[in-house]
Amino acid sequence: MTTPSVSQDGPPGDHEQSILSHLMELRDRLLRCFVALLVTFLPLSFFANDLYTWLSQPLLRHLPQDSKMIATQVTSPFMAPFKLTAFAALVLAVPYLFYQAWAFIAPGLYQNEKRLVAPVLVSSTLLFYAGIAFAYFAVFPIMFAFFTATAPEGVAVMTDISSYLTFVLSMFLSFGLVFEVPIATFLLVRAGIIARETLVAQRPYIIVGAFIAGMILTPTTDVVSQTMLSVPIWLLFELGLWFTRFIK
Repeated sequence: MTTPSVSQDGPPGDHEQSILSHLMELRDRLLRCFVALLVTFLPLSFFANDLYTWLSQPLLRHLPQDSKMIATQVTSPFMAPFKLTAFAALVLAVPYLFYQAWAFIAPGLYQNEKRLVAPVLVSSTLLFYAGIAFAYFAVFPIMFAFFTATAPEGVAVMTDISSYLTFVLSMFLSFGLVFEVPIATFLLVRAGIIARETLVAQRPYIIVGAFIAGMILTPTTDVVSQTMLSVPIWLLFELGLWFTRFIK
């Protein structure tokens, strides 16, 4: 009989203890994230109605003077501002949430990887905020002006507040994710997953893919909304591709 080899990874108890310590740290990180969200949400809850009024301005500016938004459900006047406040708290807490994620994975990274992760997290956060701002200040005024102007004669545009909130938050998330395209492009080339020359050669297919992604990510089926999301995807890909020139 052959003698079974001894594991070189240490006793099983040490391995189980290591896994347990990682799980406990993960629990602590998640608890801190929850507390951060709660601390951010509570002050904002006092301004929930004001936040919704601010969010509805891009649509209200293009409605007739006497038109208002409506609530078709009993709980909508409370739930719509509440959901918006929760989303706002999540957006404001994103830097801290990213920091907790970074602090959890940092011990397992090499020094050169640590130097790369910090700028990536900062730039990803700023680009996510930029995507939301671009949607609110640039896309919504054009989009809602088009929608209200094309309403048939005799049709009163009276949008439900819950439907409007769902649409707006979906657009915020879509544009926030789309604005991460330069980071994704840079990381793919930086990690050696794909060569810059390959991306340049496949540019026509990527442009077509950008318009397909715009169709999928846009919560509506109109061409205007899809185009206003697809074109930034393409341009942001070009921006990320330009930054890959500095990768050695």
